Amino acid sequence: MVLSSLEDDPRSHKTAFLQKLFDFGLGVLIVGMVLTFFPGFASAAATPGFPPEAEGGNAGEAAETLLKWKSALDDQSRSLLSSWQGGDACSRNWTGVTCDSPGVVTGLNLSSMGLRGMLGALNFTALPHLLNLDLSNNSFRGPIPSSIGNLSRLSTLNLSVNSLSQSIPSTLGRLTSLRLLYLRYNLLSGRIPKEILTLNSLLELTLSFNNLTGAIPTSIRLLGNLTLLGLMDNDLSGSIPPEICAMNSLSLLYLGANKLTGSIPPCIVNMTKLTELSLWGNYLSGSIPTCIVNMTNLTLLSLQENHLSGSIPQEVGKLRCLIALTLYGNNLNGFIPTSVGNLSNLVELSLASNDLSGPIPQEVGDLRALTLLALSNNSLNGSIPPSVGNLVNLTILLLHFNKLSGFGTLRHLKELRLSQNSLNGSTPRSIGKLINLSVLSLHYNHLSGFGTLRHLKELRLSENSLNGSIPRSIGKLVNLSVLSLHYNRLSGFIPDEMNNLRTLRHFSIGDNNLTGRLPDKICLGGLLENFTAPNNHFDGPLPKSLKNCSSLLRIRLDGNRLTGNLTEDFGAYPNLKYIDLSHNKFYGGLSSKWGCSHNLTSLRISSNNISGGMHPMIGNMTQLRVLDLSSNYITSRLPRELRGLTSLLELDLGDNKISGNIPPEIGHLSTLQKLNLGSNKFGGSIPSQLGWCRSLWILNLSNNEIRASIPSEIGNLQFLSDLDLSHNFLAGKIPQSIGKLTILEVLNLSQNSLSGVIPQSFDNMLGLVSVNISHNYLEGPIPNIKAFRYAPYSAVAGSKAELCGVVAGLKKCSGRTYSEKGNKFMILVILLIVSFILLTSLFVGAILLACQRHKSAEQDSLEAQVRGDAFAIWGYDGNMAYENIVKATEGFDSKYYVGEGAYGVVYKAKLSANQVFAVKKIHASQQDDIFRLMSLKREASALANIRHRNIVELYGYCFHPRHSFLVYEFIERGSLRRTLSDDEMATEFDWARRARAIKGVANALSYMHHDCSPPWIHRDITSNNVLLDGDYEAHVSDFGTARLLRPDTSNWTSLVGTLGYIAPSVCELAQLVICAVIYQHL
Repeated sequence: MVLSSLEDDPRSHKTAFLQKLFDFGLGVLIVGMVLTFFPGFASAAATPGFPPEAEGGNAGEAAETLLKWKSALDDQSRSLLSSWQGGDACSRNWTGVTCDSPGVVTGLNLSSMGLRGMLGALNFTALPHLLNLDLSNNSFRGPIPSSIGNLSRLSTLNLSVNSLSQSIPSTLGRLTSLRLLYLRYNLLSGRIPKEILTLNSLLELTLSFNNLTGAIPTSIRLLGNLTLLGLMDNDLSGSIPPEICAMNSLSLLYLGANKLTGSIPPCIVNMTKLTELSLWGNYLSGSIPTCIVNMTNLTLLSLQENHLSGSIPQEVGKLRCLIALTLYGNNLNGFIPTSVGNLSNLVELSLASNDLSGPIPQEVGDLRALTLLALSNNSLNGSIPPSVGNLVNLTILLLHFNKLSGFGTLRHLKELRLSQNSLNGSTPRSIGKLINLSVLSLHYNHLSGFGTLRHLKELRLSENSLNGSIPRSIGKLVNLSVLSLHYNRLSGFIPDEMNNLRTLRHFSIGDNNLTGRLPDKICLGGLLENFTAPNNHFDGPLPKSLKNCSSLLRIRLDGNRLTGNLTEDFGAYPNLKYIDLSHNKFYGGLSSKWGCSHNLTSLRISSNNISGGMHPMIGNMTQLRVLDLSSNYITSRLPRELRGLTSLLELDLGDNKISGNIPPEIGHLSTLQKLNLGSNKFGGSIPSQLGWCRSLWILNLSNNEIRASIPSEIGNLQFLSDLDLSHNFLAGKIPQSIGKLTILEVLNLSQNSLSGVIPQSFDNMLGLVSVNISHNYLEGPIPNIKAFRYAPYSAVAGSKAELCGVVAGLKKCSGRTYSEKGNKFMILVILLIVSFILLTSLFVGAILLACQRHKSAEQDSLEAQVRGDAFAIWGYDGNMAYENIVKATEGFDSKYYVGEGAYGVVYKAKLSANQVFAVKKIHASQQDDIFRLMSLKREASALANIRHRNIVELYGYCFHPRHSFLVYEFIERGSLRRTLSDDEMATEFDWARRARAIKGVANALSYMHHDCSPPWIHRDITSNNVLLDGDYEAHVSDFGTARLLRPDTSNWTSLVGTLGYIAPSVCELAQLVICAVIYQHL
């Protein structure tokens, strides 16, 4: 009743109305005051989802920041961001910029745009609302700005595939909302910052392909939600921390290509969600944990290139989800488990380069999904099981370097490698059914005969026992790019059908018994790069298609009966690097076209019928190292343009009809090691400038018409090992300076008109092995050195004066000898001269000193050349100089000591993170320094033209008054002797690896003896001179005693090498034979 009475009262309605009006007015007043004193409140409130305390980040301010960064990029990058114009980044559709509806920048995605610049110029604090930042696959450089740590809302950060450097900033640990962090493929260094390991929201972290160092932090376990962890291809060390096993959410773990050691932690079995486990390319040891077979979700198990040992667990068949199982390059032994046949999803199975033995299990044929099967470099035996023929999807089958015999039924293959096994008999016709085969490699077996082969791209059958003729069916292989048939017993003609092979790039048929003509259209397709057919019986002209075959890189047609005019039949070959036409019947002259071959390093056309003069254009071939035109009919004079061949190592023009004087410009060939001008018609005198060729170790000027005396400058050639000046008209005395040639081995001065007494300086020539001074006018005693004591009488016979001394057949020297009388007279003369010099030197000394100080720069350069200072680099593009080597080894400090060879100490020189070299420094002993220098020079000569995977690669050499050394590749494990002397290393170096090392040395020796022309003989194969790399591959080193073996010269009778490794036949017969080197190897 009361209420109803009040509602009906008109005064109450008036009072309520006034109250509402007051409340409304008060509200308006409060709002007005807030808007007046807190203007930022309105903008903050207008953006839902962001707290009112955030300031900045509007589109206008973001646009100003981004435009400022754009201006700091290069021209090309600015053009790619041409849409960035105006003052609003959101309303104008800027490339890569994402905004929310109210106009705040929340995303920046500039991936794969080719931008270049630095991130430091971008003010990230002006972009506080960024959720996604993707700058991947560009060319940004410099450090990652620490200010990125202020982007507290960031969910995705992707800076992959750039050139960012320095360390990862610890401020990234502030990105507490981050779920995806990608920094792979950069140049980041330092340790993994522990701060980023506290980002609990992180789902994926990849830091792969950088230069990170240190151990994997144990706090990695804190990333409990991580599903992907990528640390591959860094320099991380230490062991795999067991704490990583606590990351139960991980499905992808990539730790490959680091320096991790220790064993695989057994607790890894707790990571039940793992689908891909990659630990390859580390130094992990021990056995494969048996418990790993319980990780049944694995699709990838990649453990290759470690030091794992033991057998492959038989239970591996439980991993039925596996798609790829790669265990190659370890020390695994035992049999291949038969349970591997249960892996029905397996696409790739690689067990190569282990010590596995026994047969290939039949169960391998059950792997119907397999596309690659690699079992090479093991000790597998027995025949290839027929069940392999069931692998209908197999594209690559690698079984080489085993002991397998017999073929199975193989189908659907694209690549078949069975080289270096024990296969024999005829190549089966069933191979002809491999219609998809593109690579067939059967070399180093005992096969004979061909099958019917089709659709091949590569056919390698070299070094077998194939006989008979080349089948015409090979002409049907129209896709063939590589055909290698060298070192067999093939005979007959090359079929005309070979002209159909228009895609050939490599054609090798050398060292067979083939006859007839070469295929006329062999280069009709214009792709041929390598054409080698040496040591056969081919005749007739060159193929016409070769004249315009500008793609050619290498030609070897030596040792045949080919004819043709060199001037007309050869064209211009701008890419040619090597050509050998020796021992044929080519005629004509050397045209100017050869001057266009600027890349040519070796030109050999010896033993042909070439005539005419040498064209001056030959001086344009500045890369030439070998020029051999010996045994031809070349006439006229030597062109002075030869001085342009500044890289020349060997110049052989012997046995021609070249006349005129020896040009003094030849002294500018400072790198020359062999000079043969013998058996020509040279006249005049020996130029004194020849003494500038300080690298010479073979000099032959015999059988010419050279007159005058032997220049004293010949004594400057202190590396000379062979000097032949015989059959000339040389007169006068033998110069005293010839005694400086202390390592000379062969000296022939016979059939001249030399007179006087043999200089006493001969007593210093302790390296002399063979000497001939017959048919001269020499007199007096013969020097009492080994070379004369063992010399036959014919070496001193025919002298027009009286010789006496130690040679059998000569009279003994009695009483006072010519030498003694001459010595007394010489002493008197010397005393008078010395007295005169002492008196006059006081007056002219100051003048001489002043002249010396004012010598021109050109003279200084020439003197430096004559002194023999040299630094040369072969096949290396980096920056390397004498000072860098000395600095890297701190003046050859003992802490960089690696080992010691016959003539020098080896040091490790690390010029940068990726540049590690071995430096062999010559011993500094003064007594036999010249012997060691010669050894160093001989080793440089031997390795300069040798390229083989089992021979240590030489990068360069340095001859310097202070330090002389060789620079070559660094081989990690050191010498074979070191490995065998260490119990742990010797155990690891098991029989399979030893057999592989023996094969490597044998391959190197085979290459030196048979593939080098002329052959190289090492002469000191010992365990110290065989180096082992990380994969136990053998590399032959220390060529200090190496010599060329020439079948047309006499054998050497000096004893070199290491006692205990020298063949008894050498000691007994005093002959150098290839068998002696093989003995050392055995």
